Amino acid sequence: MPEYTTDADATEGLIAFQREVLDAHDDRFEAAKELTTRLGAHWRDGHAEFGFWTPQLDEVPAEDVRLELLTAEDDVDLTADEQEVTFDRQFVETHREGEFTWAAVDGPRPGTREQLGTLYRLSYEVDGERETVTDPFADSLPFGAYGPAELYDMARLDEERADREYFQRLEDDGVAPHAHEDKGLPRFEPATSMLEIHPGTATESGTLAGLKRQFETIGEKQAAEEDLTPPERNFVGYDAVQLMPVAPITQNEDELGYWLPEVSSGDRLRATLRRPDMVNWGYDIIISGFGTVNPAILETRRPDELVDLIATLHTLPDPVKVVFDIALGHADNGALPLLNEEWFAGPGMYGQELDYTQPVVRAGLLELQRRKMDFGADGIRVDGAQDFTNWDPEAEEEWHDDEYLAEMDRVTQEVAGVEYRPWMIYEDGRPWPRSDWELASTYRTLIEEHPHSYQWGPVTFAHNTPALQTFWATKWWRVKEVRDMGENWISGVANHDTIRRGTQLEPDPPFSQPQINRYLGETRNDQLRKAYNNPASTILFHAFMPGCPMDFTHANMRAPWGFVRDTDAVWNLKVLSEEENFPEWQIRPQDFENDAHFGRLKEWGFEDRDELSEFLGLLADAVSMTDYDKEEITTLLNTAGTPIGDEFSVAELEQLGREWMRDLGEFFNLSHWHDQQDEERTAFDLRVREFRHDHEWVTTEFTGADTLEYVYPTDGTVLYYGHRRASDDSEELLFVGTMEGVAETVTPTDLVDVDDEGWEVALASPELDVEDASDAVSLADSQAALFVRSLD
Repeated sequence: MPEYTTDADATEGLIAFQREVLDAHDDRFEAAKELTTRLGAHWRDGHAEFGFWTPQLDEVPAEDVRLELLTAEDDVDLTADEQEVTFDRQFVETHREGEFTWAAVDGPRPGTREQLGTLYRLSYEVDGERETVTDPFADSLPFGAYGPAELYDMARLDEERADREYFQRLEDDGVAPHAHEDKGLPRFEPATSMLEIHPGTATESGTLAGLKRQFETIGEKQAAEEDLTPPERNFVGYDAVQLMPVAPITQNEDELGYWLPEVSSGDRLRATLRRPDMVNWGYDIIISGFGTVNPAILETRRPDELVDLIATLHTLPDPVKVVFDIALGHADNGALPLLNEEWFAGPGMYGQELDYTQPVVRAGLLELQRRKMDFGADGIRVDGAQDFTNWDPEAEEEWHDDEYLAEMDRVTQEVAGVEYRPWMIYEDGRPWPRSDWELASTYRTLIEEHPHSYQWGPVTFAHNTPALQTFWATKWWRVKEVRDMGENWISGVANHDTIRRGTQLEPDPPFSQPQINRYLGETRNDQLRKAYNNPASTILFHAFMPGCPMDFTHANMRAPWGFVRDTDAVWNLKVLSEEENFPEWQIRPQDFENDAHFGRLKEWGFEDRDELSEFLGLLADAVSMTDYDKEEITTLLNTAGTPIGDEFSVAELEQLGREWMRDLGEFFNLSHWHDQQDEERTAFDLRVREFRHDHEWVTTEFTGADTLEYVYPTDGTVLYYGHRRASDDSEELLFVGTMEGVAETVTPTDLVDVDDEGWEVALASPELDVEDASDAVSLADSQAALFVRSLD
């Protein structure tokens, strides 16, 4: 049995540290920025130090609060689906100093790649009932955020990373792989192009380890100069990947959970441990544990997997940057039992608003950001920067906390002994959600405040719907902005938000509303997938326009994607009702018939896609008619009858909603779509991306002599054309593309004032027959060509 003893000197050192920090700062926020660095569990010099912010325990006698330590008596297989484990259980004295609780202990076991470390939480009794406090600053949560945290040896994890040389080069010369000096520290510079990845569906395993293996295979083939398969091509040609959020997420309160204590006695606790398997797109953040990794995407439940993936990307033959998607603008309601009330400002659009004016909260969120980025990310994408707001009671309005966003920009990272600044990207559509936000947003507020930063541009933000007819005509003013001001914008139309919005379009809208662009394909499925993986827009953004174009893996694969979220016990039926158009857009009849898909829904009695669509339509109507009263929804459905029966209970409907999400999560997995990848199309997409890297000058803003225009009047065709010249006068480009509409025959060189001679075809849409820029060419919807001429 382990023997835990209080390390009196180390504990006194923690208390002295708190006192010294508070004495040194008049500003509570500045003090909190130092104090939060010591919160959580830290393995130092052979002992463990624990720190908690505990204002909620003010009325609990300090001597009643103990540190509960749980060490497994036998080896634990963290890959098992379910197992019973006996833990040695001991309670250790803590020391409270003001609103903080500290303890230093000899004897706990730190977690490593090979073993489960000692689990911990604060514990006390109220009216004979034992209460616990989990650690928001945990380094490892192998059983989810609602289970106890794990003491982890983070120093070892950093020391053993395989990309230490990558960071050392950054420190040594400030330019490798892509960096420049920023106030004395190197900052990673922007990528040339980027790929967005949802780790939970990107590979068959749905884990970071599986994603690492995929990139390892790609790297080995690249090093050996072997051909990549069509699906592998969809992951390359980029110098950065953006991982959708990998932080711990909320859990469905109607399900069992993953840490299930069964029997506890004085020095023993026996628990049933379940493998976390939450299905989520990653944005239902509960803040607690944000600094570590969602265990549902960890094959081994070890945070080492995130470092291993990053190191693999950094050490590919052509190194790839890693950007973390940081969602700290709100908290899911599931955060309420995990954090003390000081963290919250009140209910909001996404659950709970956070109180950015509370000094410890303000500092704590920055510390969680720092710890997450210290896994080794090169860049940070701040999700929903327009949501970082505070309420002004006198003006009765919210104000944007731009100083906090600036604080996020000031956070520095230390990885492999190297301190640096990450590439900053903000998603900011302010004044969203004001009713005129789409017209009023400049998408440049934070670029102007932080000139080194990037923002998601106007054709990238969530509302864009390129499947709609006239999109490229009515959004011309935004495309023109990218032309004129796009050097610091993330561009492109395919991402997790825009595709989800596309699946919510009315497939057959009334004639008075914008229609679907029928030229994109024969079926709704073809139309949606081509809208987001469009040869014309691919050439436009990757080979001709400034900024950093971003693609999404599921768009590259032309695979299904939508809102995936099985973690909400309250709103899951409303979420399900909002997906009423999803089947027609994303599920082909043969997909539903395939035995590999929708097994749970078929057990409910759905026999084909049309029955599923009918049911979702009935549910959507019932939700609308009842103001989301679940009992009334159930009554209406049972009265009307559904394709699968008329005897539902509320609990059954909610279970159906959860199983819809689980079936979707599996349906989205890209491994199902590998054999449908087209040889010619994937080769074309890769050539376009490679062109950008071979001609990096196109990432810069247009000069006064450069042009991008469209043929006016449109006459049924939205045809873009443009001309660019390299700043060193080495070459020039000529672009022409039918973004939407009927086929149009044009002579490219007639559209701009250039000579006819010397042009070569650099890129052309698949199936487009073009040989010379001075020849007439017929361009159908989504076809484009790019010509290059050397000026040397």
